[in-house]
Amino acid sequence: MSPSFGRGAMTNSWSDLKNAEVFLIAGSNCAENHPIAMKWILRAKEKGAKVIVVDPRFTRTASKADVFAQIRPGTDIAYLGAIINYIIEQKLYDQKYVLNYTNALIKVSKDYKSEEGLFSGYDEKTRKYATASWGYQLGPDKKPLKAESLEDQDSVFAKLKAHYSRYTFETAEKISGIPAAKIKEIADTFCKGKPGTILYALGMTQHTTGVQGIRAYAIIQLLLGNIGKAGGGINALRGEPNVQGSTDMANLVSNLPGYLPYPSNADQTLRDYLVKNGSFYEKHIVAQLKAWFGENATKENDYGYSYLPKTNPTVNGTFVKLFDLMEKGQIKLLFNVGSNSLVSQPDRQRVRSALAKLDMLVVSDLFEIETAQFWREPGVKTADIKTEVIMFPAAFVYEKAGTMSNSSRWIQWKDAALKPLGESKPDLDLMDILFKKIRKLYAGSTEVKDAPILKARWEYGEEASALKVLQELSGYDETTGKLLPTIGDYLKAPIGTASTGCWIYAGVTGNGNLAARRKNDDPSGLGLFQQWSFAWPGNVRILYNRASCDELGQPVDAQRKLVWWDSAAKVWAGNDGADVVDKTKGPETPEGKQSFRMNPEGVGRLFAAVYMSGLPAEPPADGLPPIGIRPGGLCVDGPMPEFYEPTESPTTNLLHPKVSASPVALVVSTKIGKSEEFPHVLTTYGVVEHFCAGGITRNIPWLNEIMPEPFAEISKKLGEKIGVKEGDMVEVSSARGKITVRALVTDRLQSYKINGKDTETIGMPWSWGFASLSPGPSTNDLTIAALDPGAGTPEYKVCLVNIRRA
Repeated sequence: MSPSFGRGAMTNSWSDLKNAEVFLIAGSNCAENHPIAMKWILRAKEKGAKVIVVDPRFTRTASKADVFAQIRPGTDIAYLGAIINYIIEQKLYDQKYVLNYTNALIKVSKDYKSEEGLFSGYDEKTRKYATASWGYQLGPDKKPLKAESLEDQDSVFAKLKAHYSRYTFETAEKISGIPAAKIKEIADTFCKGKPGTILYALGMTQHTTGVQGIRAYAIIQLLLGNIGKAGGGINALRGEPNVQGSTDMANLVSNLPGYLPYPSNADQTLRDYLVKNGSFYEKHIVAQLKAWFGENATKENDYGYSYLPKTNPTVNGTFVKLFDLMEKGQIKLLFNVGSNSLVSQPDRQRVRSALAKLDMLVVSDLFEIETAQFWREPGVKTADIKTEVIMFPAAFVYEKAGTMSNSSRWIQWKDAALKPLGESKPDLDLMDILFKKIRKLYAGSTEVKDAPILKARWEYGEEASALKVLQELSGYDETTGKLLPTIGDYLKAPIGTASTGCWIYAGVTGNGNLAARRKNDDPSGLGLFQQWSFAWPGNVRILYNRASCDELGQPVDAQRKLVWWDSAAKVWAGNDGADVVDKTKGPETPEGKQSFRMNPEGVGRLFAAVYMSGLPAEPPADGLPPIGIRPGGLCVDGPMPEFYEPTESPTTNLLHPKVSASPVALVVSTKIGKSEEFPHVLTTYGVVEHFCAGGITRNIPWLNEIMPEPFAEISKKLGEKIGVKEGDMVEVSSARGKITVRALVTDRLQSYKINGKDTETIGMPWSWGFASLSPGPSTNDLTIAALDPGAGTPEYKVCLVNIRRA
């Protein structure tokens, strides 16, 4: 979503779902995994909203659908591309929205090409793209040139139209297994409902083309004019109550908190960093350095920029690849907090081998999870393992205070309900104790590498206070030591005079702890609940809501008014906070026209172009590289979504057989299965009774009683073919391993045809391992470590397997 809209967050909110007229739920079983979302969906359905569900299985979510389609896992872009083609050919797009709020009219570089499954700039040796040709045609002022009409063959819209002209309903049927008539029904149903919203979760992200699948959603919603509106948007359903918060705090290797680009070793100075990333980030990274290093971050020392460790772009440091670095001996110590990698990683034998190469493993968790006792797994030679394992006893969620930021970007404060048991401690306390002890060990050091530890500002109290951490995130006026009241005050402060540990959280404690607010009044009736907690940025509840207005700044939907330009008061007003550059700049101004202010073009991006706004027309007189304002988000695998087969697939790519799978996917597993030996598609999923890798839930007896063991879900046709009945034990095997589980023979999965050939999907939950009160075989013995090249997300949802009676 970031390359499309400028931010990677869910656009709307849980409670906003009630405003939708139609839902496309594809890549999510929210009835089981996100029941709060389902509550609001059902409220909308009671008012007449239509629900479309696309899933490999007939799930509990599908049981509430008006339209259901079973899909072959990993083929979403095929049917979504056909819908995009249909919208364009039938002129079902919102023309005013497309013209004013997307980059449809901008002219694409003459050097850009796409043919036979490859975009221009591909290097077969490195399996990467040089992306320069994915840019715009620029005028003398370095600004993009605009076409006169959508028919201009250089325009983004024309490129989009040509790209998806190959995606017919009939072709999509042969690829995905969804009948052409059903795809058309999905398209018609979704296009007729205004506003319409899309919901996805891991069913879309866990593919080698996961980012591009979400981009396809973005293109559909931009064409239909559904972004920035109540009841519209794209809603990413996070799998835990604080996944949004963890990414806000830079749980991804490519970010600093607040989604600031992480500096690489090519960015030796702050100026180098700004040349690459744009001047937009200067205020924010300086404020972050001030929060982290206080008086030790000054203009004279580049605000302590040298204290930040730099990444090496040639080394892939994403989660799955980290275990390769352990295997090679490059990583000696692993601090494992709240992750059970020995169960959750694909092709998990890699993890077990890598952990044995460490000098030390520290695990912070509630129970002695599989990762903490990897050396006890059956078949492992314990005597050969030299890794020292230390266990930190962590407190449970109800035993610690702090905030959790949900999918809606609502930062919600909670107090501790219970005292931690025994010697267990909240994560903050553990980190606080650890850092203070480490700093004491380094006291007096004059080595440059130790400066970040000794120079850090660490002022959270004798016993660390979660509120003080939140206040640091919210931001201070460094000249007075007082909290900054709002994000507006932070943005107006001169560079170097304000600090914030995460700029998008600015203002959350500026006027008291706004995250602790619990007033559930909703005067708009739109589910905005503006006095309940605090949403980033600046308590805006629906992102990009400028796009809910026309060119004059007036709402286009009289029933769902979010914001509007108050011409008398000369300000953007409304039921929601206006997501605009400046609330005093009217719709006739350049600032007031921007509907997607975090994009360099100020509009939504149908084509994710390489572009830096604000570059000077002439090079600087000092000869230094120029600094622009802001670059657009880039997809490393292409400016528009293209369908590729999964790494392991039962068929070849109908659109371009010579480039069947993603040419830039990162395939980590060394053993790759072929359909001749492994003819069936395996997809994995969670169950209601067990959470993620089961480290907690498999130690709760009553949950184990309800869901005691893993299983393989197969169609009745496949059951008949291999002579298996309900409850029989079966062996499921892939190129990487095999496990024995019980068979669940069901109508929830059906055989389907792929390019004329009967094909089967097998479904398996993945939450088991060898430890806990309820041990069981790990499905990730079978899965493949093949990664999305941009996000690094593994392709858990597709690999090839065989199955036989055990």
